[in-house]
Formats: sequence, structure tokens, C-alpha cells
Amino acid sequence: MKKNKINNIMLIIVGIFILLPLLNLIIWAFTERWAWPDLLPQTYSLRALNEIFSRKDEMLKLFVSSIILSMIVAILSVIIGVMTARAFVFYDFKGKNQLYFATILPFLIPSTVFAMGIHVLFIKWGLSDSILGVVVVHLIYSVPYATRLLMDGTMAIGSKLEEQAKTLGATTFQAFRKVTLPILSPVILSSLSMSYVVSFSQYFLTLLIGGGKVKTFAIVMFPYLSGGNRNMASVYSLVFLGITLVIFSIFKVIVSKINKNINTDFYSI
Repeated sequence: MKKNKINNIMLIIVGIFILLPLLNLIIWAFTERWAWPDLLPQTYSLRALNEIFSRKDEMLKLFVSSIILSMIVAILSVIIGVMTARAFVFYDFKGKNQLYFATILPFLIPSTVFAMGIHVLFIKWGLSDSILGVVVVHLIYSVPYATRLLMDGTMAIGSKLEEQAKTLGATTFQAFRKVTLPILSPVILSSLSMSYVVSFSQYFLTLLIGGGKVKTFAIVMFPYLSGGNRNMASVYSLVFLGITLVIFSIFKVIVSKINKNINTDFYSI
């Protein structure tokens, strides 16, 4: 009983820490002026909302293009992450430790330093100022997150279930698709979500590699965040949060349906 009370108290505290910043954003979305030490805003305004709705066609295109770009990056990150995780967990090969260390370099090197170096290479390779270049540079930062998550999941599952499926006549791909994939689907969902967030929120890399020609939601939102325009910044932040929640819900539904379809065929190997 005492443990349940402690858990409830912790949940309430966590909920407060989550809801208070969100409540602050909602208030600022309708606030023009809110100076210290007043507890309530002095001036309310719909300026930010009116500006967003006045540019709804432009904003809709921006949302769609940003979502598509980030989803492509997320899907590619998961595909690459699954193959990389299986290679690291199940196989021994020359240079394995060095390659594994290379996958965590984006965590260690500051993004500004990395961006300046990769920009020079992309100019030489003809990838600068292009959507392909932005996708590639987003992949460099999102794949390590996906790989780390998928490695933990792959190690937890192991290879014994696939080996048992193969002894019953399944091919290697069938064993992976109908045995490992359903169990790995929650980790895949986490990897997909993490990769999407990393891509969708990238500003500096997108601006530098895209050269201002590739516009994403983060490119439009960041000047308001850094410029001190809290009214506009709050509205954009709420839109960013709403889009992210919707995409996460879609990811969850898709993975659930795929998992359900796979489970219905589980015994038809």
C-alpha cells in the first residue's frame, strides 16, 4: 500500500513537470506581453494564430514536405539499423570494434564541427544544396540512435528462436520475418520514433547542407525561438508537438497492424 502511494506521488510529480511547460506554451500562444512580476499576462493577442492561418497553404506544404523527409530518414534508419544491429550481435568480422566505435561518433563530435567538415565533402560530391544531401546528413545522425536501440533488442531476443524455425523448414528470411520481427516490433517503433524526431528537429545541419533551398519546419521555427518572439515561438512549438504526436500515433497503428498480420501467419512457416 505504501509503495502504491509512493508510485502515485511520483506519477503526479512527473505529470506536473510535463504539464506545466505545456501550459506555459498554451498561455504564451495567446499572449502578446507578459512582463515580470505579474502572474498573468498584461496583453492577450491572436496575432500568432492569425499569421499561421493566413499562411495555411504555405504552412501545409511545409508540414507535408518536412514529414515526408523525416519519415524517409526514419524508415531508412530502421532498415540500416536492423541490418547493422544483427551484424554486430550475431557475427564476428575484421574491424568490428572500429566500425562500432564509428557508429557512436555523431554522439561525441559537436554538430557544428561535424557539419563544417561534412559540408566540404558534400560540395565535392555534389550533394550540397539538395534534398538528397539533407537526407544523407540526417541519416548520419539518426542511424546511431536506431542502431543502439535495435542492438539492445536483438541481443535480448537472440538467435535461438530463428534457429528453431529453420530446423522446421523456414528460410532465413522467413525465420526473421515471422519469428524475430514480431518480437522486435516494439523496439522498431522506438527506433522509428527516435529517428523521426532527430530528423524533424534538425536545424543547423539542414540549413548548412540544404543551403536554405531545402526548407523544413525546424528551419522556419528556429528564428522565432532564437529571436525572442515567444508568441510565435509558442504557437510553432505547439504545432511541432501536435504533428509529432500524430505521427507517433500513426507509427504505432502501422506497427500494430503489421504485427497482427505477421502473427496470423506465424504458424504457416
